[in-house]
Amino acid sequence: MKTQLYSFWRSSAAFRVRIALNLKGLDYEVIPVHLLKSGGEQSSPDYANKNPNRLVPLYTDGTHNIHQSLAIIEYLEEIQPNPPLLPQTPVDRAWVRAVAMDIAIDIHPMNNLRVLRYLIKNLGVSVDAKEGWSQHWMSLGLTSLEKQLRSDSRVGRFAYGDQPGLIDICLVPQIFNALSAKLDLKAYPTLMKIFYECMKLPAFIDASWEKQIDAEGSNPPAPQEE
Repeated sequence: MKTQLYSFWRSSAAFRVRIALNLKGLDYEVIPVHLLKSGGEQSSPDYANKNPNRLVPLYTDGTHNIHQSLAIIEYLEEIQPNPPLLPQTPVDRAWVRAVAMDIAIDIHPMNNLRVLRYLIKNLGVSVDAKEGWSQHWMSLGLTSLEKQLRSDSRVGRFAYGDQPGLIDICLVPQIFNALSAKLDLKAYPTLMKIFYECMKLPAFIDASWEKQIDAEGSNPPAPQEE
C-alpha cells in the first residue's frame, strides 16, 4: 500500500514533510485536507479520529499514523537513511536539530493559521494588526537565524554543507510564509542564498504550493537572486 500524507497546499508543516519525502525518493499519495472550507476539514470527526490534534500533516502507512512534521521526518530518516537529512556527528546533529526547531517551534507557530484566525475572530484584531503581528515574529526569528548561519563554518551551499537537510526543509516553507506576508528579506542574505539553492532542486519545487493537487494559487513571488 502506498503511504499517504494528509496535507494542505499552504501548510508549512506539510510542506516540510513533502520536501523530506521527495528528497528520500519515497512514493506517497497526498490526501488534501482543506483547512478553511466548512470551518476546516481537519475538524471533521473522521479526520479527528485519525489525528486528534486536528492539524496537518498526518503520515500513514495504513497501519501506523504519525503526526507532527519533525517526528515524521525523523521517522523517514530512520526507515530510509539515504540520502541523510542529518549529519553524522552527535554535536552537529544536535546543532541541525536546534536550528530546525528555531524555525518549526519558535517562528512558525506564531504565524500559524489557527493563531491568526483567533487574533481576528476572538480578540477583534484588525487585518493590518494581524499582519503586523505575523511580520514581527517572523522578522525576530529570521534575524536570529541569519546571525547564526552567517558566520558558521558548517554552512555551505545549504544550511549544513553541500547537501540539503533538515534545516533547509524547515527554512524554505518559512521563507514562503515571509514572502507571502511581503516581509522585506534584504536583511537575510545568508538565508536567501540557501533558499535560492534549495529552489533549484526538484524535491523542493515539486513540494511547493503551486505543485500540489489541491493548490488554489501560485508560489509567492521571490526577488531575483543576486
